[in-house]
Amino acid sequence: MSFPKYPEYKESGVEWLGNVPEHWNKVRLRRVVKLNPSKSEVSNLNRELSVSFLPMESIRDNGSINLEKSLSIGAVENGYTYFREDDVALAKITPCFENGKGAIMRGLINGIGFGTTELIIVRPKPSRTTSDYLHWLFLSSYFRRMGESTMYGAGGQKRVPDDFVRNLCVAIPPIKEQTAIASFLDTETSKIDGLVGEQRRLIELLKEKRQAVISHAVTKGLNPNAPMKPSGIEWLGDVPEHWKVKPLKYLAAFRSGGTPSKTVPAYWHGDVPWASSKDLKTETLADTIDHITQHALDNDAATLVPAGSVLVVVRGMILLHTFPVVQTLVPMAINQDLKALTPSECIHESYLPWLLRGSTTATFGQIDEAAHGTKVLRMEALTSIELPVPPIDEQLEIAETVTKRLTQIACLVAKAEAAIELLQERRVALISAAVTGKTDVREFANASPTATDTGPANARSKMATSAVSRSKRNVLQETR
Repeated sequence: MSFPKYPEYKESGVEWLGNVPEHWNKVRLRRVVKLNPSKSEVSNLNRELSVSFLPMESIRDNGSINLEKSLSIGAVENGYTYFREDDVALAKITPCFENGKGAIMRGLINGIGFGTTELIIVRPKPSRTTSDYLHWLFLSSYFRRMGESTMYGAGGQKRVPDDFVRNLCVAIPPIKEQTAIASFLDTETSKIDGLVGEQRRLIELLKEKRQAVISHAVTKGLNPNAPMKPSGIEWLGDVPEHWKVKPLKYLAAFRSGGTPSKTVPAYWHGDVPWASSKDLKTETLADTIDHITQHALDNDAATLVPAGSVLVVVRGMILLHTFPVVQTLVPMAINQDLKALTPSECIHESYLPWLLRGSTTATFGQIDEAAHGTKVLRMEALTSIELPVPPIDEQLEIAETVTKRLTQIACLVAKAEAAIELLQERRVALISAAVTGKTDVREFANASPTATDTGPANARSKMATSAVSRSKRNVLQETR
């Protein structure tokens, strides 16, 4: 089923609104709200009184707020935005506005708060509208799209002008109906958010499974019945009896990189790929963001590493969260934050990347913090890490099997991401249709627990979610 329309509509005379329910009143927002209330409202209060303090990061994209921070009125009355209990805040700076960052100010210390100047504060006039309804109106795609078209400034400093909110023409239903619409959206979006959360948890589980598949394959092999022997290495444990254990420095040659002088224009903007840590976002690399010239190579300002080399980061904040291992598909130069590993005769080039990805437990133990918090790999310790080495034919079999299993997991992750996208589309459509009167949700406000089970977008998202669940069971069983 789909939600019904209202019995009668009228022309709003406003292009973005179109037709609206007959009994809704078309008004400019300034007629039903007070914008950016004056701080003079708290001028008679003790300057030592504690109030809530909300920097932008305390206002979350999901509409919740972090109320852990508090300061005295005297400390925040100058240079910050004032609001009080039940006011509605929306971010006006990009990209926060486009992301729907905003919240109803509830639970404030002493009912008062101050926060970032990048907020527009809207206070409903009780006889005309409610905080809950306004919050949903501000989350609608119509409102966001109109607001984006009025932004001024440049780049990351673009803002929505206060006058956009003040003068926006909207159609407002009666108070009782606003309450019903807000109640409906509270319930239904919570269900959608729950489904999105399940898909995100699934993606995290699959990422963990992916790493487990790699690690198990390169440290224990594919044969669960293979005789094992102690490796003598704590993190590694037992390894197949016929495998060898060797330091990394005997498995690959390490090559350093550098940055050609920026003062020599002839070194830059050529056709030769030049890799840095910002390029290491995929597991194989055929091209880079920056390029140098053959002239730079001819003058020894840089050197090429061969195709099939494995790039790792040895310095940079990227090491705080991950240890990227990327294989080059073409010859390229690298900068000083990277090392290129070229495999020795005892390691096949298709196996070396998986071996390094599966040995992150050992690798992260070699990461230190240098000046200003920069993360660095201790190279001497890294090259001395002892790693398990199967025979070449077994390396090829492991690489092929891991690739196949990870392809299955990648497919499953893609399906979960598609389900999230469909659910989020459903959420946006639900909000926008309800607050503009395109659908009549009054009878659903306190009724059906399955109201979200409507519409083609949600049908697709349910199918995707179901498919992901089935595939999840299959893949997790196959990759154990």
